Amino acid sequence: MTETSPTRARMLSLRGFASRWRGLRTAAAVALTCVTLGGCLTGEQFQKGYILPPGALEQIPIGASQDQVLIVMGTPSTVATLNGEVFYYISQRSERPVLFMNQQVVDQRVIAIYFDKNRQVVRLANYGLQDGKIFDFISRTTPTSGQEMSYLAPLFKLLAFH
Repeated sequence: MTETSPTRARMLSLRGFASRWRGLRTAAAVALTCVTLGGCLTGEQFQKGYILPPGALEQIPIGASQDQVLIVMGTPSTVATLNGEVFYYISQRSERPVLFMNQQVVDQRVIAIYFDKNRQVVRLANYGLQDGKIFDFISRTTPTSGQEMSYLAPLFKLLAFH
């Protein structure tokens, strides 16, 4: 039988402790790396422009005054004065799934409120981009060329910050 000296037993014990400590340090480093990189995977959403209050469009009936529209909707993003007055409320929503990546536009909207010469609401429209075409979400129609496209196309180009 071989006898192990107390010094040799202590050395073997220290080697076991050192290898366990090295494994623990490796596991801690892997966990810290995962936690750090996990923070980069949380996506972000960005809202630019006008934020439509819930139920705001339902509070504006056809025939409502321009002052009532201003009270409910607030100041418009832009105003057109061709053939009566039109208030435009412009918004864009984009998201970034991973930090340090480019934003992707998820939704673009232009709410248009048309007034007649007496400053009464004639029509409401909620335009957005659907498959690359301007689309009215209220009447579910796409304007024909030469009507609304000339006003809305530049507005969408201003919002697209590519």
